[in-house]
Amino acid sequence: MTKDSTSSTSSRWTGMVPVDDTALAVTDTGGPGIPVIYLNGQFATQGYWRRVITELGAGWRHITYDERARGKKSKRSADYSFEAAVRDVDAVLAARGVDRALLVGWSYGAFVAAHWASRYPDRALGAVMVDGAFPYDWLDEAMEQRIRKMFRRMGWFLPLLRPTGLAPRMTAEQQADSNIEIGVISRERELGPVLDNITVPVRYVVASGTSLGSRGDEQEQIRASLDAVTARNANIKISAKVASNHGAILKKESPAIAEAVRDIAALDHREH
Repeated sequence: MTKDSTSSTSSRWTGMVPVDDTALAVTDTGGPGIPVIYLNGQFATQGYWRRVITELGAGWRHITYDERARGKKSKRSADYSFEAAVRDVDAVLAARGVDRALLVGWSYGAFVAAHWASRYPDRALGAVMVDGAFPYDWLDEAMEQRIRKMFRRMGWFLPLLRPTGLAPRMTAEQQADSNIEIGVISRERELGPVLDNITVPVRYVVASGTSLGSRGDEQEQIRASLDAVTARNANIKISAKVASNHGAILKKESPAIAEAVRDIAALDHREH
């Protein structure tokens, strides 16, 4: 680990956190505020959270990190599985000396947040899911082929973007495998029980319109699966349905996301 490896609640820290066969680039603003850990989209970076963090302000302890082989600094790994992504939350929090945190996940990160909150209710203050973690069976054989074809087509220019941190240091096949795996994890029979098991407050901020790789009203059908979830589990609510699409939601809807975070923090404050 670079720099001071001890957790400080008073000063900002940036460094590398070792986990398994790799190391993750982590930023921790420090401070005495409620720790909020931000879980990125599948191939996104911690920089995507800048506007949400600005919207919330300095009264919170913001912890961001780049997943394996993402961003400019996080190292490659032999394991890019979803379970590795869930383990990485533990590694980052442990390295920063944080026992309980509020999770905010966008897209792929929302699935990670859902699983982590479901498994560790004593450690999760709550979770904000930003247009992700919808239990819906969207993956079939035709979709799998679409995904593989899309990443193969992107394969020629992805290496050009890697030095900038805009593309992961993963092969097109590894990226396709990760995308397909989240399709399996998304299935109602897989994700439904995870969401039903959540006992901490969860707030969804839901986008509108399409996202990369989706067609027609596919995305809106997927989002509609939340209705059954909120009917079954009173801990889970839709905080806002916003106008922005999946890709623009962090940039354009930071006030709605920040409001959902504040809502969960207020609930935790009342309980304690």
